[in-house]
Amino acid sequence: MYFFLSNLSLVDICLTSTTIPKMLHNIWTQSKAITYAGCISQMYFFVLFATLDDCLLTVMAYDRYVAICHPLHYTVIMNPQLCGLLVLACWVISMVHALLESCMTLSLSFCTHLEIHYFFCELKQVVQLACSDTSLNNVVITVAAGLLGAGPLVGIIYSYSKIVSSILRLSSAQGKSKAFSTCASHLSVVALFYCSILGAYVDSGLSYSSHSTATAALMYTVVTPMLNPFIYSLRNKDIQGALRRLFRTKLLKGLPFLN
Repeated sequence: MYFFLSNLSLVDICLTSTTIPKMLHNIWTQSKAITYAGCISQMYFFVLFATLDDCLLTVMAYDRYVAICHPLHYTVIMNPQLCGLLVLACWVISMVHALLESCMTLSLSFCTHLEIHYFFCELKQVVQLACSDTSLNNVVITVAAGLLGAGPLVGIIYSYSKIVSSILRLSSAQGKSKAFSTCASHLSVVALFYCSILGAYVDSGLSYSSHSTATAALMYTVVTPMLNPFIYSLRNKDIQGALRRLFRTKLLKGLPFLN
């Protein structure tokens, strides 16, 4: 779990790093301009890390499924080699997807002085601004969203249906509580990830307000990756204990008469 969690944390840092530095630079310089090469590069890395985030959440759901439904075989099934291969597969799939989308966008023709309603170069927004035919790009985007969006979500739902079924068969109330607590953090992150993305795209489809569109995009590009470490940290007993010891030490150092 910690191996996958460390990879998810790295991906969240990289995901926010593709958009926030440029956004802060725009605010500082009061300029919203971005070069064509910079836009394509930002789009590539955003698609890469967003897809990777999605794939890792699916792998983590499988990890929870094995841990709860097959606890005695967990260390055998989820061995270091398999964990490494799963993460490698996530990287390969994400890189191929990002490269495909970027190359197809490069084949499009664009007019000058275009305005994107997001605060970063979002794939769908960039394609919509092209002056040439984008029908093939739209088909690829739709198919990729189905395979890499709906597909992992179905896998996560299936894993948790098995997990819930296994937990309900437990006779011990303490065992049920511990099992549900193990999955709570991952479920919270999954719900936040998919709900924010779904909300952003539904809002962009129904609303033509640039402010509303940018706000929805801000949720899944900045807020969600920022909250993930807090969700996992605050629900982990080891980290809670470490924080309590840290605060207790700081408090005692701040009160000399207690020493």
